[in-house]
Amino acid sequence: MPESPYPMISVDEAVAIVLSQVKPLPPVSVPFFQASGLVLASDVYAREALPPFPAAAVDGYAVVSADRAPFRRVIGEQLPGYLGDLSVGPGEAVRITTGAPLPRGADAVVMVELTEIQPDGTLLVHDQPKPGNNVRPVGQDIGVGELVVPRGVCLGAAEIGLLAAVGQTEVEVYPRPRVAVLSTGDELVEPGVPLRPGQIRDSNRFSLMTAVREAGGEPIDLGHIPDQAQAVQAAMERGLSQADVLLTSGGVSMGQLDLIKPYLAQHGTIHFGRVRARPGKPVTFATVRGIPAFAMPGFPVSALVSFEIYVRPALLKLAGHTRLQRPRRQVTLRHDIQHETGRLEFQRAVVTRHRDGHYSASTTGFQGSGRLLSMRGANALLVLPADEERFPAGSQLEAILIGPPEEE
Repeated sequence: MPESPYPMISVDEAVAIVLSQVKPLPPVSVPFFQASGLVLASDVYAREALPPFPAAAVDGYAVVSADRAPFRRVIGEQLPGYLGDLSVGPGEAVRITTGAPLPRGADAVVMVELTEIQPDGTLLVHDQPKPGNNVRPVGQDIGVGELVVPRGVCLGAAEIGLLAAVGQTEVEVYPRPRVAVLSTGDELVEPGVPLRPGQIRDSNRFSLMTAVREAGGEPIDLGHIPDQAQAVQAAMERGLSQADVLLTSGGVSMGQLDLIKPYLAQHGTIHFGRVRARPGKPVTFATVRGIPAFAMPGFPVSALVSFEIYVRPALLKLAGHTRLQRPRRQVTLRHDIQHETGRLEFQRAVVTRHRDGHYSASTTGFQGSGRLLSMRGANALLVLPADEERFPAGSQLEAILIGPPEEE
């Protein structure tokens, strides 16, 4: 077998190289309501106070707090949305609803539950208010010039509501990375096509496009490409012209038909071509005309695990996120595990959080790189050190949480 020209590097080194080569995409301006899930690229400050006027915090009666008389004459009603010409003086009250502006002269609101209308229409106040009772002052929620949403925040429901509240109709955000995805291999057919001898259905392209969406990117489907140099080159060029990231599966080992690495070496810079990891040893990362290109192995599990370790953090960084890595937990093995030494291994597992706060883990069965079933239901990747072969039940291992842990 020919020897690979690419040195085998550690997983940590590979991740560091990837992150050193990608930077956030240039910000774009979008309508605020279309920015959900995107990272804000510039601070947003309030140009107005909220509330912009003294407002009732409850349903009740607006009064002058210095007036201690128990009976008041109701002179009108103040509803939300406008400010009438009412003016409250001693011995007077105005019926008011929550959120309505306080009428002139009033400085407190008595809750309706603490009042009683008399047969002659006068208002009996059972609990005399203090100044400011049940009144939301100007700027209580947000002051003029206050920082409302800082840059770097991923915009969710609360942030979108705040933008609306301060009248910020356009925002600067980092766009979703566009990721061109293709699979290579003469043996591949589409999911709905009957299989002929020697063929398999293309699953990698669809799982990788889904993983791109889950990481906040926008996949571009380049289809599956036969093992022909000209076809592979044309597809990769098309992807590089349309997307911010190129993502391939298959064609990165040392076989006669492995055409991805030669193209990347000829047209770009290969930053690494092998990683001391299982699965995913031949995973390759390059830049072509400044565009990151990730070449995943052809085995389905290798492709998905490699995406999780190398591609997902890169997509998050491109999209402006600063928290790039999944959470990690120390877990207790529920059964014995062994693996072949020499490479760090990521075994698919189910992690459970127990009532006492500790975590335990069991693998999802046979861990072959072609067994996509080992990914189904997995919420973690167990990190097995390269220099240890056996891990008996009760051992402590590190787990990368790729989903929420199960609860006991």
